[in-house]
Amino acid sequence: MTRTALLGARIFDGEEWIEDSALLVNDGVVEDIVAIGDIPHGVARHDFAGGMLVPGFIDLQVNGGGGVLLNEDRTLSGLRTICSAHYQYGTTALLPTLITDTPAITAETVAAGKAAVDAQLPGFLGLHLEGPHLSLARKGAHDPALIRPMNEEDLANLIAARQALPNLLTTVAAETVKPEQIARLTEAGVVVSIGHSDASMVQVEAAAKAGASMATHLFNAMSQIGNREPGVAGSVLSLGTMSAGLIADGIHVHPETIGIALRAKTGPAHIFLVTDAMSLTGSDLQSFTLNGRVIHRANGALRLEDGTLAGADLTMIDAIKYMRDVVGLSLEEVLRMATLYPARSLGVAHRHGFLGQGSVASFVHLSDTLKVNSTWIDGQSVFAV
Repeated sequence: MTRTALLGARIFDGEEWIEDSALLVNDGVVEDIVAIGDIPHGVARHDFAGGMLVPGFIDLQVNGGGGVLLNEDRTLSGLRTICSAHYQYGTTALLPTLITDTPAITAETVAAGKAAVDAQLPGFLGLHLEGPHLSLARKGAHDPALIRPMNEEDLANLIAARQALPNLLTTVAAETVKPEQIARLTEAGVVVSIGHSDASMVQVEAAAKAGASMATHLFNAMSQIGNREPGVAGSVLSLGTMSAGLIADGIHVHPETIGIALRAKTGPAHIFLVTDAMSLTGSDLQSFTLNGRVIHRANGALRLEDGTLAGADLTMIDAIKYMRDVVGLSLEEVLRMATLYPARSLGVAHRHGFLGQGSVASFVHLSDTLKVNSTWIDGQSVFAV
């Protein structure tokens, strides 16, 4: 076993800042946070000489990166490229996300996920299957020809996929997938998120009662808050059992709307950050293809030819900066939105989303200006400037 004391930076454990201390890592797990003077004799030391150590960022919606889109490269190699592309932005755990596609492509993606588990791919947390059981009225950039109802075979395949993966998240529409289907999925350990949905509050409440615990990219591709109908957006904010992913890029949601949502959200569920990143993240590419349709990168956004937003041109560290500098949250709360809250939403907060005894030794060394200096997964450096 390898024991290392990481010191020289102030430490954010997920709740508070700890000064003049060291993160003691033992074989990929945090053993403790100790005062400098209490570092055990003979333990190797790594001195960061300033900055801050924070829990590694967790991204539950990552369609691609490094020039690879999961829909187009459903292999272990493709997953490795996607995961590694996000290390440089501080992401240490993520759910590669498959956008609505055919049953055959979905099966290939699950097989690739199993291979990633066997290979112990750093950062691979499981899969997010976004669709195909969505609302045509709120399809967004999803191919309408591939959207369809959930049948018994689909349900069985999702349950089987969950048994093969450490975590499985699926986005469905509350009005097209029945509450009893949601209940069977959640009982099997699948995390169900409501998204690309035109549902009413009654339908969202039924889905939540059945076990749906999340909403996908809050405010986008969902029924909005109205004077006589709260829609999906209002329902999620009012239901304390439902958390929600948020694309904080200044394009998908207005900063004032973000502020309203944060003030309105009932707990214990929280709003957390996602990137909804596409293949262009971590590359200089200016366009890519999804289901045969070209998507262009321009002015900080990714759009189809008709102007429809298709994912986001966003990194997790940029989302953190936006929430602090534009929306005006404290750095501590924004860091929780990128670490602790997504971990809780996925059900992995016993090991992820904080730094303390028993947590994975996955963390980011940031400069005082929020530049990612290095990223560590399971006690090993996977990126450094």
